[in-house]
Amino acid sequence: MSKFVKELITQQLTKDFDGVEECVLVDVVGLDVNETVILRAQLHEKNIRLRVIKKGMALRATAGTILATALEGVSGSVAVCWGGNDFVSLVKEIVAIDKDKENYEVFATRGGVMDGETLTPESLVEISTWPTREELLAAIVGQLLGPGQTLAGQLSGPGSTLASQLGEIEGAEEEAPAEEEAPAEEEAPAEEEAPAEEEAPAEEEAPAEEEADASDSEEADE
Repeated sequence: MSKFVKELITQQLTKDFDGVEECVLVDVVGLDVNETVILRAQLHEKNIRLRVIKKGMALRATAGTILATALEGVSGSVAVCWGGNDFVSLVKEIVAIDKDKENYEVFATRGGVMDGETLTPESLVEISTWPTREELLAAIVGQLLGPGQTLAGQLSGPGSTLASQLGEIEGAEEEAPAEEEAPAEEEAPAEEEAPAEEEAPAEEEAPAEEEADASDSEEADE
């Protein structure tokens, strides 16, 4: 490979690794074409990138960066993996592939770097047991919402009970309205006093004198 071509590759690697601060180094030497295609497809689904490069070229591309510490002590060709949702997710996927000897017999982890600290294969296995960023966020949200939900339940419990009781009372009042008081019996009008019976006018007595005259007249006629 000419120096010019090496320079072009180094520039491209520098661009690819720009902003990358954590990575995992793996050994893929010995994988056939089919295994390599399947491996890259599997990593692509997890948004993980893999780049196989020689140590010398990798050191030039990562000079002055945090990734350079991960390449110390590495010899020959090495595959650099980076990406994923977070570093723990990346490590979990790489360690799982390393354990899958049925499909990737020669695949092996070689170390990595996290927060500027060089990692060993044993360190990667330990990190793979950590919770991912999503799992941590879910746990934190659960802890924050737990007391709030408990408090809300405690507050709403008595309130709903009281509201139910008030509703029952109101319903009972609507179903059985208070009996209207019977109106006071109207006093019977006082019986009108019967008008005093008018005294029958006394029969006028025929004057005695008229009766005497009548008898005298009758005697004279005889």
